[in-house]
Amino acid sequence: MSIRHGLLALLDRGPRYGYQLRTEFESRTGATWPLNVGQVYTTLARLERDSLVVPAGEDDSGHALYAITDKGRTELREWFARPVDRKSPPRDELAIKLAMAVGSPEVDIRAVIQAQRLHTIRAMQDYTRLKAQAIETGPTTRDEVAWLLVLEQLIFSAEAEARWLDHCEARLVRLAESIGQADDDAPKRQADSTDSATHRPARR
Repeated sequence: MSIRHGLLALLDRGPRYGYQLRTEFESRTGATWPLNVGQVYTTLARLERDSLVVPAGEDDSGHALYAITDKGRTELREWFARPVDRKSPPRDELAIKLAMAVGSPEVDIRAVIQAQRLHTIRAMQDYTRLKAQAIETGPTTRDEVAWLLVLEQLIFSAEAEARWLDHCEARLVRLAESIGQADDDAPKRQADSTDSATHRPARR
């Protein structure tokens, strides 16, 4: 739904054509979530079907323009006012990968965690460099400020992921220790059970 409402937000600034919407969307988000023109026009067709946008003629170069409707503006305002729903979070590939790895004895899950941690830290360093460059040049336009916000969200997400990976590794270490302790205690419990049976008085 973010693409749908993102296009509505751009059209709220005035009529635009497909490629222009794609360029402005990527400029606003720093091309973090790249769009192809086909995806833009498919979304515009659905927005038109839902009476949220309408064709608005052509520009001087012959590009077909689209304009937001009053219904579209109402939809956009409601989207801005509505919190992002966290009750049904999107599937996270990393969480699924680790959950599956825990149940696969042949997988070295600590190696999986380490590889991901290195990748996440490198990504976080790249985002931090981009942020430093953005601040050094001084964001002066709305698009530049928007890109800085997206960068900071990526940095915070990477930091949280690195902390979560540390937590996963610590939990797995504790789990391995508890399983190892249980395995060590098993022969003793078996011996105690045997001794108890050996010295049990015979029934008369």
